[in-house]
Amino acid sequence: MILSGRRILGSAIGVAGIAVLAAQSAPAQESIETTGFDIPADVSLMAPMDPDKRKATAKVNGTPITGTDVDHRLALIVAANEGVEIPAEELQRLRLQILRNLIDETLQVQAAAEQEMAVTKQEVDEYYLRYAAQRFGRTPAELDAHLASIGSSAASLKRQIEGELAWSRLLQRNVQPFVNVSADEVNELYQRLEAAKGTPEYRLSEIYLSSTPATHEAVRQNAMRVVEQVRESGNFAAYARQFSEASTAAVGGDLGWIKLEQLQNPTLETTAREMTPGQMVGPVEIPGGFSILYLQDMRQVGMADPRDAVLSLKQISLEFPQGIAEADARARAAAFAQGVQAIRGCGEAETAGAALGAAVVTNDEIPVRALPESLQQAMLQLNIGESTPPFGSFTEGVRVLMLCGRDDPAPAAGPNYDELMAQLEEDRIGKRAQRYLRDLRRDAVVEYN
Repeated sequence: MILSGRRILGSAIGVAGIAVLAAQSAPAQESIETTGFDIPADVSLMAPMDPDKRKATAKVNGTPITGTDVDHRLALIVAANEGVEIPAEELQRLRLQILRNLIDETLQVQAAAEQEMAVTKQEVDEYYLRYAAQRFGRTPAELDAHLASIGSSAASLKRQIEGELAWSRLLQRNVQPFVNVSADEVNELYQRLEAAKGTPEYRLSEIYLSSTPATHEAVRQNAMRVVEQVRESGNFAAYARQFSEASTAAVGGDLGWIKLEQLQNPTLETTAREMTPGQMVGPVEIPGGFSILYLQDMRQVGMADPRDAVLSLKQISLEFPQGIAEADARARAAAFAQGVQAIRGCGEAETAGAALGAAVVTNDEIPVRALPESLQQAMLQLNIGESTPPFGSFTEGVRVLMLCGRDDPAPAAGPNYDELMAQLEEDRIGKRAQRYLRDLRRDAVVEYN
């Protein structure tokens, strides 16, 4: 199940801490068998739990994580939200999540050092140099100053880089060599894809939050707050990296192109099937937690996507004088629409446009995907020489697009053998990486201050 994989670089969101369970004093008591544990059916906690009161500092096998470390990482997230104000309550939850992420990073760095694969300062600095140039177009010194200006630090970003490099190194030695995919498995997948040609595929992103019966309502409320924040910021990937507990969190929640059957959950299949590109839905309750889905795009397996066609267009636009009365604007727009309908193809566009008092602009290389979604389907239905209905406003002016040519996309070749092999290997590496990190957490000594 794609959505059941837990996050590689982050730990679970939910009520934190250790619960002390006390049995009732009744002489006989029912119990619940859950994965080997003997848990009383009627549980009472000997002390209340309030995870928001925990201080954001810890020691991981003796290595300290300070409040400053959390503050600097939080500043990176706040800056990534591009001015969207994050409520104080949400900031507190972010701090707890960041602390969990820092604990995982520390475990990964420690594990690499124990196995004589420690990431050196030079390696981190070289990565930081490339990151500064490629991501920000800055020198390391300029990036240092930028990070300081937003309340973060170069040390915080370098710590994250060290953790990612250490984890990659651990997986390359301890996980990847032991993942095997046979030729029969690849051929079977290829045959299934061939049989599925023409069926729809979905480019989905996810945010998955796990819950238990005890944390169900708290996690649901948290999921609703995440949805609100994503709607305000428009940055689904950033929130997926911080909050999602699925293994896809490291890539912003992106599931890639999938068939809905791969979700292996009827509720999610039904939800995704009714979505349109650009839509976010959730939280959707599923066994074990809640899921938030974002549909990036849709296509048909093995078929060329008409939206990949490249168009040759002429834009004919009529501007209105400032302060024109709406009645006069409507009359001019109606006359413009009638005049455009009389144009016999792109060869007459410039002359006819001048007669209408309109400007004509030509562009011979516009992909259908580059147009607003509301225009894409309209353009795909046009024949050469035809125009869209007028669009615009009665204050600024109206315009039409005339289709002068279309280069249709080549038929989709589909994934090759090597791509399918890599896809299967990556999926298995992700699942084993989850177990590996789970083992590191289980064996760690973590002291909270």
